[in-house]
Amino acid sequence: MRLDQLPLKCPAKVAAVAWDELAETAARRLRELGLDEGVTVEALHVAPFGKDPIACRVGRMTVALRRAQAHCITVETTVEPVAA
Repeated sequence: MRLDQLPLKCPAKVAAVAWDELAETAARRLRELGLDEGVTVEALHVAPFGKDPIACRVGRMTVALRRAQAHCITVETTVEPVAA
């Protein structure tokens, strides 16, 4: 599953990142934020009407990602979504 498809509030581990599909500056920014294989991520919020950005928790930080960037990140869910 890709990060842009991950249900909200559903923790997952990053399985792979398609670094070659990201712009050099975007790839560098994601690496600097600690996003890499094995890191826990969670989609927290999406913009209205399914547009950019997607607010995600990466480790203990909350970051905003463009949908195209989230599309390049493959995740594996670790647990079921938490009921709100």
